[in-house]
Amino acid sequence: MNIESVFVAPAKEGSGSLFVTLGLMNILKRRYKKVAFFKPILDRGRDLDSDTVISLFKLKQNPKECHSFTVEDVEHMFAQDNQEAVYEKIITDFENLKREYDFVLCMGFTDATLTELAQRDINISVAMNLSSALIGVMRADNNKDTDDEADIWIKTVKDEGLEPMALIINRVTDEIYSDNSIVSEGVFIYKIPYNEELDKATVMDILEATNAELLHGNDSVKLQQSVSDIKVAAMRPENFLNHLKDSDLIITPADRSDILITILSAAYSDDFGTASAMIVGGDLPVAESVIKLYQSAKDFPIVIARSSDDTMTLAQRAFLAEARLTPAHSRKLDLLLGHFDKYIDIQSIESSLTKEMSDIMTPVMFLHRIFTKASKLKKRIVLPEADDRRVLEASEKISRRGIADIILLGKKEEIHKRATAIGIDLSQVEIVDNENPELIDRFAKSFYNLRKHKGISLKDAEDTVKNISYFATMMVEEGLADGMVSGATHTTAETVRPALQIFGTAKGIETVSSVFFMCLETRVLVYGDCAIVVNPDYKQLAQIALSSAKTAEAFGIEPVVALLSYSSGSSGKGADVEKVKKASDLAQKIRDDIPIEGPLQYDAAIDMEVARLKMPNSKVAGKANVFIFPDLNTGNNTYKAVQRSTGAIAIGPVLQGLKRAVNDLSRGCSVDDIVSTVAITAIQAENLEYKAGKNNR
Repeated sequence: MNIESVFVAPAKEGSGSLFVTLGLMNILKRRYKKVAFFKPILDRGRDLDSDTVISLFKLKQNPKECHSFTVEDVEHMFAQDNQEAVYEKIITDFENLKREYDFVLCMGFTDATLTELAQRDINISVAMNLSSALIGVMRADNNKDTDDEADIWIKTVKDEGLEPMALIINRVTDEIYSDNSIVSEGVFIYKIPYNEELDKATVMDILEATNAELLHGNDSVKLQQSVSDIKVAAMRPENFLNHLKDSDLIITPADRSDILITILSAAYSDDFGTASAMIVGGDLPVAESVIKLYQSAKDFPIVIARSSDDTMTLAQRAFLAEARLTPAHSRKLDLLLGHFDKYIDIQSIESSLTKEMSDIMTPVMFLHRIFTKASKLKKRIVLPEADDRRVLEASEKISRRGIADIILLGKKEEIHKRATAIGIDLSQVEIVDNENPELIDRFAKSFYNLRKHKGISLKDAEDTVKNISYFATMMVEEGLADGMVSGATHTTAETVRPALQIFGTAKGIETVSSVFFMCLETRVLVYGDCAIVVNPDYKQLAQIALSSAKTAEAFGIEPVVALLSYSSGSSGKGADVEKVKKASDLAQKIRDDIPIEGPLQYDAAIDMEVARLKMPNSKVAGKANVFIFPDLNTGNNTYKAVQRSTGAIAIGPVLQGLKRAVNDLSRGCSVDDIVSTVAITAIQAENLEYKAGKNNR
C-alpha cells in the first residue's frame, strides 16, 4: 500500500509530539518535493507548532491550511453533539492538501483540561478518518512501567481497527534505555534517551515569561543560550561569586550595582562562571555609570534585561518559563534533529513509505540527503579558522546535527572564551593547539621528507608547518583528521597550495579542479570548472570532466556529462571547438561506462526539445546533469548568471582531484555554507582512496 500521510498521535500532554514531527519531517523532505503539515486541531492558547515546522523546513504552505479547528471549537461542537461536522471539515481540509502535495504529515493535539482518554480517542478517530499511517508518541520519564504502557497503547489502537506503524518513547532514562529498537505486536518501538538541554528554557523563553525589556545583548545566538539555573542574587558579591556557574540566569534588584559589576567582572575571569543573562527588577533605575560600563565592554557576553516587577515576582515567573521550540530556536532545533536521527532507525521508517519516488530533487532534499549521509560516516573535519565567528557558529551547528566531528585549531581557553562571549556551546568540539611542540616536530619531519627533494631544510619545514593552513593539512596527511575546510579568512591559494605540496593529486589525476552543485527548483546540476583552472587544454578538460562525473556519483547523481562549446556536434569549426572535441573523445575512452559527449551547446545539453532538433541521436543531449565549461571565464560567469537569475542555490566550489578531502570556502561564506561544505568534505573523505588511519586517532 502506498502511504501518503502519517499521523503523529501523542499519548498524553508532554509526550514530545513536536519533537517527533520535526524528526519525521526531516526524513520526508529528503524524499518528497512537496510535503504539507497538518495539525487539524490546535492546542489551547498560543500554538506555534505550524510556524515552527513551516519555517524550519521552508514549506511553501499557507499557515491557515495547517489546521481546521481549535480545541475550544471542538469542545463546543462535541457539546452540541456535532462530531460529524468536525470530522467532515477535517477530512475536507486534508483532502485539499493531498491534491496539492505529495505527502501530508499530520500531528495530533494535547490539552491539559481534557482527560488522556478523551485526547487519545479524538486523535485516533482523526487518524482513522484520514486513513493515515499512525505513529504514537509516549513520554517515559522515570516510569519503570513504560513497556507495559506501550503494550497497552498498541492494543488499544489495534482494538480500534488501526495498525500503528511505530511507537516512539521519549525521555527514556538510562536504567530503562535499550540500544536497539524492539518489536511488539508487529509494531516497531523506538526509545529515545532523555536529553537535558532540550528540556532547558533559553534566555529568550525566560525574557518572554517575565515580560522583561531587553537592554543589552540583542543577538539571536546569545538569546538562544540554554539556561542552566536561575539564581536570585541577594548575597554580598564575595559570597555570591562562589555560587555563580556558567549559563546561570541572574535576577537582582536594579540598584544592586555591586552585583552587576561583579557579574561583568566574572565574565572576563577564568576562575568564575559566566552568566547567560541578568534580569534587573524594581522601580529604581540602573546607574548610568554601570550602563556605560557594560556598553563599552568589548564582546560583553551577557544579555541584560529589566522589569518593573520585584525580584520575587520575576523569580516565580522565570521558574515557570517553558522550554519551547519555535522558529527562533534554531540552535535547539539543530540539536533536536541530530538527537532524533541518532536514535531512530531512519531506514525502517523510510522503507515503510513505499510510494514510488520521482527523479525530482529540490535544494532542500539534496541538502538533507548529504547531511544524512555525512552523519552516518562520523568523519573528523578540521577547521583552522577558529578566530572567525561564522566558523564557531557552524561548528556548534554541525556538532548538534551530528553531521561530523569537528576539530578547531587554537588555544582551548581562548576559543572557549570567544565562544562564550557570543553564547556558543563548543563542548562537543575537539580543540587542538596548533602550537603544540610535539605535533609541530612530527609534522615538520614528515613535511621535510615529502619536500626535501625540493631543497628545503628541516628548519624550513618547521617554519612552514607552523602556518595554520599547513598545520591543518598535515593533520589530514597524518591521519589525525579525515578532511579540512578553510577559506573563510584565507585565500583559495592558501587553502590549495598546502594540499598540493603535501599530498598532491589522486591517482591518474594531474589537474585539481572544482564543481558547483547548482540546486534548481526541481533538480541538481553539476557545473565544472568555475573556480580553479583558468584555460585548460584538452587533456585538463578531459580530467575535469572525469573528476566531475566522479564527484556527481559520490553524491548520488548518475552522471550524464556534456562538454560545452558554442556549437553542437560538427556544426562549428575552430580551435576552441576542436579542444572540446578532443577532450570529449579522451574522456569517453577512459570512462566508456558513462554517457560523455561534446561539443554541445548549453541549450542542446539541457533541453530535450532543442536536443531533438540539433542532436537527435545523442545519448547526452537533453539529458545532461554534469556540465563542463571550456574555460574559467565561461564557467564562472554562467554559474553566477544562473544563480542570480533563477534563485538557484550554488554549493561550492567543491574541490576535486586531490588525494585527500580538502575544500575551500568563499571569504563571504555564510554559516550554512560552512555546514554544507563540511558535509560534502565528509562524504568526499569516504569516497577517496585514502582514509585517516584509526591507529593515528
